[in-house]
Amino acid sequence: MFCLRGAALIAFCAMTYNPTIAAEPVGQAVQIRTAVSGARGPIAVRDPVYKDERISTSKSGLGQFVFQDGTKLAVGWGSSVVIDKFVYDDAKSVKKLTIMAAKGTFRWISGKSGHSAYEIVTPAGTIGVRGTAFDFYVGRDGTTAVVLLSGAANFCGAGGCRQLTQRCDCVVAKPGGGISDPKRVSRNTLKSLGNAQALPFLSGGQRLSGALGWAGGGCSLAAAIQEDLERQPLTVKPPAVEQEKPRKPWIPGKQRQEQRQRQEQSGQGQRQRQEQRQEQEQGQGSQRQSQSQRQEQEQGQGQGTQRQEQEQRQEQSQQGGGTQHQEQSQSQSQSQN
Repeated sequence: MFCLRGAALIAFCAMTYNPTIAAEPVGQAVQIRTAVSGARGPIAVRDPVYKDERISTSKSGLGQFVFQDGTKLAVGWGSSVVIDKFVYDDAKSVKKLTIMAAKGTFRWISGKSGHSAYEIVTPAGTIGVRGTAFDFYVGRDGTTAVVLLSGAANFCGAGGCRQLTQRCDCVVAKPGGGISDPKRVSRNTLKSLGNAQALPFLSGGQRLSGALGWAGGGCSLAAAIQEDLERQPLTVKPPAVEQEKPRKPWIPGKQRQEQRQRQEQSGQGQRQRQEQRQEQEQGQGSQRQSQSQRQEQEQGQGQGTQRQEQEQRQEQSQQGGGTQHQEQSQSQSQSQN
C-alpha cells in the first residue's frame, strides 16, 4: 500500500511540475519583432525571462526587455545573450546583474541599482557600467565595440582598460589583446569591424521604441552612412535589357499568298529549265540533221562521180571498138582491090 501511494505521489509531481515555476523570473519582454526565442521556445510580448536563460534572435529579429530594477536591454538581429547572474534585494534593486553576450548587437540602459551591480561580459573583455546608456557589438570572432550614449563606462580586456566619458565615444577591442583609444564613432568604425550592420540602432538599420529608442540620437552615424550612399558613384551598371521588337500580326491570307508566290516562282523555274533542255535537244537535233545532209551530199557526189567515170570509160570503150571496126573495113577493102 505504501509503495502504491509513493508511486502515485511521484506521478502527480511529474504531471504538475512546471520548469517556469522552478526558474526565477528576472524581467519580461516588452517588444518582439519577427523571431526571438528563449530556453522554453519563442518569446512573445509580456512573457517573462528567467535567470540563466539564453535569448537568441533571428537574422531579422529584435527583442526589448525590462528587468525588475528598471534596467532595459535591446537585443538586435542575429544575437545571443545569457542572463548569467541576477541577485535581487528588497529595495527594488539588484545586488548583481551579469549578462554574457556571445555575439550580436545590443543597447543597454542602467536601472535603479548601484553602478557596481552591473557587469557585461564579452569575449574581448568586460564592460563596467556607471549610470550609463550605451550600444555594444560582439562579432563572430569576438571583436567587441562599445559606443557611449550617456553617462560613463569603462572597458577592460587583455590590452588594458579604456574610459568612455564623451557622448558617441567608441572603443574597439580584440580577444586576447589590442584595444583602441576612445574616439567618436563614424563610418570608419563599421569598416574596421568589417560589418556595415554592426551597430544597427545607430545606423538606422533597426529602430527601437520607448526610452531605448530615445537614447541613441545625436551620434549622426545614420546621416553619415546616408551621405556616403548618396556620394557613392554607381560602379556597376545594370545589364541592358534588350527590348523585344513588336511582332507583326500573323495574317493567314498573306501567308497563303506568299506560299503561292513561292510555288509560282518554283514552277516558272522548272518551266525555264525544261525549255532550256528542249532548246538544247533541238540544237543537237539540228546539228545531227546537218551532219546527215552533208554525208548524203558527199555520198551523192561520190556516186555521181563514179557514174560519170563509168560512162566515160564506156564511151572510150565504144570509141575504141568503132576505130577497130573501121580499120578492119579499110583493110578488107584494100585486099579486095
